[in-house]
Amino acid sequence: MHISAKADYATRALLELARAPEHPLTCEAIASAQGVPFRFLKSVVGELRKAGLVRSQRGCEGGYWLGRRAGEITLLDVVRAVDGDLLTLRGEPLDGLDYPGAAAGLPDVYRRIEADASAVLAGVTLASLLPAESGEPRPDRSAA
Repeated sequence: MHISAKADYATRALLELARAPEHPLTCEAIASAQGVPFRFLKSVVGELRKAGLVRSQRGCEGGYWLGRRAGEITLLDVVRAVDGDLLTLRGEPLDGLDYPGAAAGLPDVYRRIEADASAVLAGVTLASLLPAESGEPRPDRSAA
């Protein structure tokens, strides 16, 4: 499985927003805090906005906020917002994948890997990754 730079940067940006949900943050502030390229982050945040994971406000008091509570945003939501399908084979979804003969069982293994990865990512929320001093209550991570 490949975790893209987009998914990594998107998650890190959302965690910065979740850390102080009462204040909007600019892309510049997020990029600086996380040491990520501003221009790339700007496009990633645009995708997060389209997916409803962040909301924005223009102006001198503007910036970005989470689109939902940190406890309602999973890592699976983030990956799907910026990357689409979780696992692909040569860029194609696994849905219709079918091999003949000796390799007939292989597509099922790939689909099982995708299902397992989805379950792990769906079980981890932004809130569960926040340091204890943040504003959101921190659920028990042992359930994930």
